[in-house]
Amino acid sequence: MDDSLLLVTVAAAALVVGAAAGWAARAAVARRRLDREQSFFGLPDGSECVLVTHRDSTSAHWSIPRHDALALLGLASVVETCGAHAEVAPHDTGLQGFGARTEFCVGDPTAHRRLAAHLANLLPGVAVHPGDEHGFGRGTFAVGGSTYRMEPGAVEYVLLARLTAVESGRPVFLAAGQRPVTHRAAVRHLVRNRARLARKHGTDGQFCLLLKVVNSQAYGPDVVELVADVTKAALAPAEPKGHRAGV
Repeated sequence: MDDSLLLVTVAAAALVVGAAAGWAARAAVARRRLDREQSFFGLPDGSECVLVTHRDSTSAHWSIPRHDALALLGLASVVETCGAHAEVAPHDTGLQGFGARTEFCVGDPTAHRRLAAHLANLLPGVAVHPGDEHGFGRGTFAVGGSTYRMEPGAVEYVLLARLTAVESGRPVFLAAGQRPVTHRAAVRHLVRNRARLARKHGTDGQFCLLLKVVNSQAYGPDVVELVADVTKAALAPAEPKGHRAGV
């Protein structure tokens, strides 16, 4: 074999080895990324999860409000990426307790029974106003000494939380908002920022974020601002009755 052919052979072999090494490195990075994502969502390969939503009160049959349906579709993509399987269940059917499988609970806590129960049991520092006889103030959040009342179509709030009720149990994700458009906004925030949230709070950590949806009548769920990380206040025991939170 002359020198030229030898050089070509060596160069080709180096290219093959380099390509194989690059592919292996990219595969390893992708696998680690998927492992982190599966840990964060509590969705290992082949696992089961449940998506819990409420019924559309304007429909005679069981149907899901449009924005809630789109939020569930966003979650379904995460479930598929993790190699898991999802069940969709209405909020007012008997479901098992939490921790056995990952749960995504999406809706309005004044109408969504299971979501309201999760808030009461897992986020005792959060209060949600049911509204007066005319519906005024319905859905107003009180947390950390402040209240957050919506201005429909202009300013609306939603709580996005990852909670672990029992040690070594699967997480419960909550998107508890004042209107369906806020539920969709919270889910989009979760899906888009899952890597950053996992780095900040850990793949097994708890958090509760208060988000503000701005001018949804013009922008839908697209303009979202983080108001505060209210984890500490939300996890704290409820304040004694008679104490009035400041605005």
